[in-house]
Amino acid sequence: MAERSVADLLVERLLAWRVPRAFGYPGAAIAPLVEALDRTGGDPAFVPARHEETASFMATGHAKFTGGIGICLATQGPSAVQLLNGLYDAKLDSTPVVAIIGEDISGPLGGAHQQIGLSRLFGDVCNQFVQYGRRPEDVPALLDQAFRTAVATRSPTCVVLPRQLQEAVVPDLQPQSVGVISATPGVPLARVLPHEMDLDAAAQLLGSGQRTAILVGQGGRGAAEEIIDLADRLGAGVATSLLGKPVLDERLPFHAGVLGEVGTSAAAELMGGCDTLLMVGTNDPWTDYFPMPGQARTVQIDIDGRRIGTRYPADVPLVGDAAETLRALLARVPHRPNGQWRVTVERSVDRWRSAAADRAAAPAEPVNPQLVLQELSTRLPPVGAVAVDVGSVLYWYARHLVLPPGVNAQLCGTLGSMGCALPYAVAAKLAAPDRPVVALVGAGAMQLNGLAELITVAHLWQEWRDPRLVVLVLNNRDQSGMGGGRQTSPDPTQRRPDVPYAGWARLLGLHGVRVDRPDLVGAAWDEALAADRPCVLEAVVDAAVPFAPPEPAFADLRGLYANGEAARRVREQVELTVKAEGLV
Repeated sequence: MAERSVADLLVERLLAWRVPRAFGYPGAAIAPLVEALDRTGGDPAFVPARHEETASFMATGHAKFTGGIGICLATQGPSAVQLLNGLYDAKLDSTPVVAIIGEDISGPLGGAHQQIGLSRLFGDVCNQFVQYGRRPEDVPALLDQAFRTAVATRSPTCVVLPRQLQEAVVPDLQPQSVGVISATPGVPLARVLPHEMDLDAAAQLLGSGQRTAILVGQGGRGAAEEIIDLADRLGAGVATSLLGKPVLDERLPFHAGVLGEVGTSAAAELMGGCDTLLMVGTNDPWTDYFPMPGQARTVQIDIDGRRIGTRYPADVPLVGDAAETLRALLARVPHRPNGQWRVTVERSVDRWRSAAADRAAAPAEPVNPQLVLQELSTRLPPVGAVAVDVGSVLYWYARHLVLPPGVNAQLCGTLGSMGCALPYAVAAKLAAPDRPVVALVGAGAMQLNGLAELITVAHLWQEWRDPRLVVLVLNNRDQSGMGGGRQTSPDPTQRRPDVPYAGWARLLGLHGVRVDRPDLVGAAWDEALAADRPCVLEAVVDAAVPFAPPEPAFADLRGLYANGEAARRVREQVELTVKAEGLV
């Protein structure tokens, strides 16, 4: 029987943790592990990316789309540095990822070629766990602890393994041997519920409200039924964060859409008129769009108690799983809907949807980008996935793409790093090769790393049962890279070159469609979604279309503090405005 190396042992631990694949950029210091993965025949598989940064985005995207653990591999030095962007995405969006770094140092510490202090480099982004492997017998427990910490803290962790250790033979030691730490893969899921007295207090607060708003974040995933039931019981309106956009059916008549600068006027009006706020699994940063201080009494539900009250004061904090906590609240909250408030919310939603349709239909030169996303809404496959990049496309996604129930959409929500969508899309497609995936990308992100990662798509797609991966590129030919109606830069050094994105796809053996007429946008989507291979849909859009962020309710009062006379003035202004707008 052939001797097992530590690299083989690592692969066994990945299998024990049910990891289907690892993403990375191969190098000498990680070569033993990559070779061990290759020997498995693809279970787990090694997926080479064009760049370490996109590999870390793929690992984070895998964790976001599947709910599992993402794995990324790199070597020391510059390769390790490039992982940071995707790992910070994982940290800020509370996503478990394990980075395995190979180290190949032959000279003295502190002076060898390509040496970087990995503990300090990863000390912030992986602040819960950065550990070095030293002995073969330590590796199983070390890797298990990295996985367990990543899951428990919903954050990235890092394990550094010297190449010599990866190549070492695994000794035949029993778990009870001296100096051997036993290892057990897997973390059982816990049931987390608030205390009964806190649930009672939250139910009393919600039951006494007259104009209730519910703000839903990514922590509300899996609790859609409970959120809708509670909204109906209270006659509440609902808004979401960007990360919470896929949680609920956006066609609900009381769904006001996304809150914040990228969001809708209906969501801003909902927050401006409410006197009671329920926050479910959200850490939304758009605090300018929250109710005024002193305006609304608030219940906040979050699995992570560290986030309670960080965005808006919480009168009743509830630390627990969203679905379980909401079910406990439903058993306590009286059926006391405010029909007039619900009607007012639905009228606001209707006004916004009409305005959004008008914006998408407005003439542009040559194509209105809002129209491109609106046309996708009626064609988006109900079992697919959507990966969204950062930039102007984020505005149009938030406002104009209506997600069917069951469609999983992900983005770099808190870090806001451009270039995430295509790596995310690759990870989503590998996780579910029988389902279509759509990536929404701007020209800047496509030039940043998307053109390179199309090579990865061209390399992998023939293994997919459903070959559809459509990459929408909004080519606004905006030389400044700003968009949103801003003036382009006259400085030639600041200009972004125009690129034939659809043509590049065809050179790689993929399908490419270019559309520059509004009357052909629908047909272009039909062609892209019916293609027998991945497709780049290049829409030539108008950079002058303004973002037009919604105005926060009571923006002129935002400088007042919620105490004493100022709080009284805020409440009076809210009540006067609510009555004047017919919100009660």
